[in-house]
Amino acid sequence: MGTRLYLVRLGEISLKGLNRPFFEKKLKNNIKTKLRPYHNMVSKQKGRLFFEIDESCSREQCDLAFSTTFGVVGYTEAVRVQKDMDKIKEKVREVLANSTFSNEGSFKVETKRADKKFPLSSYEISCELADVVNESFPDLKVSLKNPTHTLYIEIRNSTYIYTTMKSGPNGLPVSTAGKGMLLLSGGIDSPVAGYRMASRGMKLECIYFHAYPYTSDMALEKVKMLASKIAPFLQGTRLHVVGFTEQQLWIKSHSEIDETTLMFRACMMKVATKLAHKYDGTALVTGEALSQVASQTLDSMAFTNTTTDMLIIRPLVGMNKEEIMRTAENIDTYKTSILPYEDCCVIFSPKHPLTRPDVEIENAHYEKMGIDELLDKAVEETVTYDFFANGKEKLYSEEEETTANLEINPLVQE
Repeated sequence: MGTRLYLVRLGEISLKGLNRPFFEKKLKNNIKTKLRPYHNMVSKQKGRLFFEIDESCSREQCDLAFSTTFGVVGYTEAVRVQKDMDKIKEKVREVLANSTFSNEGSFKVETKRADKKFPLSSYEISCELADVVNESFPDLKVSLKNPTHTLYIEIRNSTYIYTTMKSGPNGLPVSTAGKGMLLLSGGIDSPVAGYRMASRGMKLECIYFHAYPYTSDMALEKVKMLASKIAPFLQGTRLHVVGFTEQQLWIKSHSEIDETTLMFRACMMKVATKLAHKYDGTALVTGEALSQVASQTLDSMAFTNTTTDMLIIRPLVGMNKEEIMRTAENIDTYKTSILPYEDCCVIFSPKHPLTRPDVEIENAHYEKMGIDELLDKAVEETVTYDFFANGKEKLYSEEEETTANLEINPLVQE
């Protein structure tokens, strides 16, 4: 069985100066993780990575790998030929015969001549190959601004030919900017927050608070679905499910009714902080957006900040709901997020929550609750699920179940 050649365009990481090799290596390894065991060879040239992939790996699998890996600006299946114009023309005819080119519309030839020793200029190459296109599609007209079809030529160590360029997610490779813990609810916002931080190179594990039977098993399955959907962007992830029924009932009976949401948030931050320390996280990531709900006012977030010794990152803080929803639709989490299974925060929320808390007063009220032992218990009883970089959940055998909370490398299943 043969191989297919994929050309990957790099973007932001090409500007990293002396650190560029570090980012390129991480990107290469992130893609290889998703393509294991199908990739045969990887090579690098300025602004490009080239992957030779076994044909037993479907194009759908390749698309998933490249389209969900941050650091990829664009990718395409390409063909390679020697730097000889006669051989290039012959190969272009083959490519055109198997492409989406037709006699309808217009075309252009876009040439990049990275090898400046090649005897023809980019313009001259494009002109000669335009004649080849016209041989095959005589009704096509040239349009340099808005062509229906484009033939791409890159002159490098060899000549690379392709007719499409699919978009990648851009950004920086995951695991180049430390590790955070994402507070993942069943709503629209938190998966988008995780996506945005992963796009800046952050590795993420997820934390979900589950108050059974007040929140159903379907609510948990919904969150697991969300973790599965964002896992490819996160290069695999872990979902830590914190049983929080006893803790929320304690809060409800030991705090003022209008303060319960704030106390829930405070306790969740404290548990998330403990889990972050346990699993080497250096920041907490939330889906909070300023003034979206009562717990997301400036005063409320100021109080939340005092409940942890970790950095809290709120990547959505200045976004409006429409912007967040558009991103959720783009990453295919929106339809899952709006399934009618509410999380524990919604179910236990008071009708008129406090929106302008005094930090000192709320911290005093928190101390008065005496809930710290229950929070330690929640951490000890946390259940962890692992998701591979292809979105699939890792299934443990009975023997492995006892060690399911050990640190693993969530790679694609082989």
